[in-house]
Amino acid sequence: MPIDATFIGALRVEYLGRGDARAGERAHHVLFQASTIDALLDGNYDGDVSFAELRTRGDFGIGTVDALDGEVVGLDGTFYQVRADGRAYEVDGRAKTPFAVVTFFEPTLFRPLDVREDLAALCASLDRIVGGGDMLCAVRLDGRFGYVKTRSVPRQRRPYPPLAEVVKRQPTFEFRDVRGSLVGFRFPDYTQGLNVPGYHLHFITDDRSAGGHLLECRMARGELRVDRESDLWLELPTGVGVPTPDTTAAKRNALERVEKE
Repeated sequence: MPIDATFIGALRVEYLGRGDARAGERAHHVLFQASTIDALLDGNYDGDVSFAELRTRGDFGIGTVDALDGEVVGLDGTFYQVRADGRAYEVDGRAKTPFAVVTFFEPTLFRPLDVREDLAALCASLDRIVGGGDMLCAVRLDGRFGYVKTRSVPRQRRPYPPLAEVVKRQPTFEFRDVRGSLVGFRFPDYTQGLNVPGYHLHFITDDRSAGGHLLECRMARGELRVDRESDLWLELPTGVGVPTPDTTAAKRNALERVEKE
């Protein structure tokens, strides 16, 4: 499938058909992504890639489970499903995902952080440290947080509603004075439609018992690790195409309502 070069920008994207995912090769500084954020927004929640297969592509990442059953955090080679009760459960390898992003986490940047402000201030600090707005990065931040707010989503039933409808009824969870990890990625603006521009982060507690999609946080102190990625391998399920680039404010606002509210 041809991909518009203006959409790629500085990022090389390969379209992978079924069976072309180079299983068995450990790719360095490369992301593997199953499906697109646009497909998820439209209600394409049927799992296509198993978590057993996903583990051959990375030991770190985020995503969801078949039928949009919660939020996934992948850390140190183990994938956890944060269900609508806010609790984290280890994912069975036979389970499938309709959307996920993973990498073999090999950080090249390490930095202690002491940012006692909100999530927006934390992301601004990360941008100053990481640099390069067009750079694709995997981000891990371990530490103590004065406050964390997360969400998850309940398993959906057919006919699937669009994601904007699902999140209107999302359960949210609050943590105070908690140790844990932020796990996720920074995607450039020009990948809008393929993924979420900016930071897309999930949280899990140190004891791996709870977490979810990050909505807000105030960090006390922590250690930042960043893996700067060079390539993205994209695998699309049947019926899902590479999205047309859309960097309009309307599209960004729609994504922000789903990701941040």
